[in-house]
Amino acid sequence: MSETSNLSRGQHLAWPFFELRHQELVAELDPWAARRVAHAHGGDTDATCRGLVRALGEDGWLRYAVAGLEHGGLTDTIDTRAVCLIRETLAYHDGLADFSFAMQGLGSGAISLFGTGEQRARYLPRVAAGQAIAAFALSEPEAGSDVAAMACAATEDGSHYVLNGSKTWISNGGIADFYVVFVRTGEAPGARGITALVVDADTPGLEIAERIDVIAPHPLARLRFDGCRVPVSQRLGEPGQGFKVAMATLDVFRTSVAAAALGFARRALDEALARATSRRMFGQTLADFQLTQAKLAEMATGVDAAALLTYRAAWMRDGGARITKEAAMAKMTATETAQRVIDAAVQMFGGQGVVSGETVERLYREIRALRIYEGATEVQQLIIARELLRAAGAA
Repeated sequence: MSETSNLSRGQHLAWPFFELRHQELVAELDPWAARRVAHAHGGDTDATCRGLVRALGEDGWLRYAVAGLEHGGLTDTIDTRAVCLIRETLAYHDGLADFSFAMQGLGSGAISLFGTGEQRARYLPRVAAGQAIAAFALSEPEAGSDVAAMACAATEDGSHYVLNGSKTWISNGGIADFYVVFVRTGEAPGARGITALVVDADTPGLEIAERIDVIAPHPLARLRFDGCRVPVSQRLGEPGQGFKVAMATLDVFRTSVAAAALGFARRALDEALARATSRRMFGQTLADFQLTQAKLAEMATGVDAAALLTYRAAWMRDGGARITKEAAMAKMTATETAQRVIDAAVQMFGGQGVVSGETVERLYREIRALRIYEGATEVQQLIIARELLRAAGAA
């Protein structure tokens, strides 16, 4: 990339959503990421992720992913804007680095929000230090977007829960040291009969049933529980409150998915600018063509629009507001925009854009999953409409 293509990065930090500490955070993280994690993908994805988690922990970045000063967090509550800025910056440099940071937060978020003092003390300091890898086990083969259809069940047996069933599409599956698992305990029908448990990876009866390969490699697996005994003391919150635990955790981190998409989109825009200004054809550069200029304008406008929605939601949440609608708008807009921006960048690269290992080719694979996980675009549309109709009914 050319130097000029980097000049627009960071300008949004002057927006009123941010404080001086956020500007200082990015000023420190960006060169660190360029030095430590850029192009971190290697042949062994599991080993690469473990190394990234260690590096992020050792150099203090994972402190932003957990809450509680006494448990290794940077503050007592998670700074949503900081998490978003970290994800955007890491995603700009390397998708697997962003994944490694994000899953430490999502995987331990329920413990930060609902854990007992003993649970927080046991897990969070190790997560913040990069010494324990966390995972969030919610989805099932027949219960992805429809969480209420969950079938993985647990029954109480004295001082333990006994788990039976499976979970799938579990990020960090196979390398995690513990899983926050959501199971049906039957206190009430549907979503009101789900409970959250912390299950250590070495618990008898928990096995990795299958490793799943996807277009942008990262650790992913299907888990099987067969008579897995988990102490009642490992429960998060009250029995039957698991859906509340899951949604509260996702509310913290859903906006950060939009931020990761922004990081991918900004990198694609920079790559496209560098290509357009350097590629010679028909006696001029690609950037001299009006079609190219129009496409670049469209890409840049889309990125800024997505960024405004993303950081509005993060700023509102840090202010204590309920952001169900705003987070859904941000997640939907940022991921869909990033897909279009990256596709346009690949088109500008022509045949070179689909060569394995090219940055825009990697981005093309990275972005696709973000339109699905933590709520597919269609689910975000339903959430937005539901909130609009709820507000209209209350008016």
